[in-house]
Amino acid sequence: MIKNICLIGFALIGPITLPAGGIQRNLDDYNIFNTSKEIVLNESCSLFTYPRTNAKKLMVLNSGSSLSILRKWIVTEKDIWARVELTTNRFIEHPNKTTKGWIKM
Repeated sequence: MIKNICLIGFALIGPITLPAGGIQRNLDDYNIFNTSKEIVLNESCSLFTYPRTNAKKLMVLNSGSSLSILRKWIVTEKDIWARVELTTNRFIEHPNKTTKGWIKM
């Protein structure tokens, strides 16, 4: 009987301390909002298909373009690249427009 009471007590009280049980956790602990790195270009640069200067140029990005950095690629100490995605409104612009590529940092 005591075992059943303890089991029922835990079943009623225990879940409120779990994440799905209703206790609000501080969102700063998870750092999910700080993973996105967004930059704004201060000069024009080219968007490449892969991280090499002899790669095909997809387009020229104008000064003031907003980009999200997806990853970094370090070839050498002076040859650093970033995989980026253009922040665009897909509903307004052409759906087949290139939005991802590599830029030299």
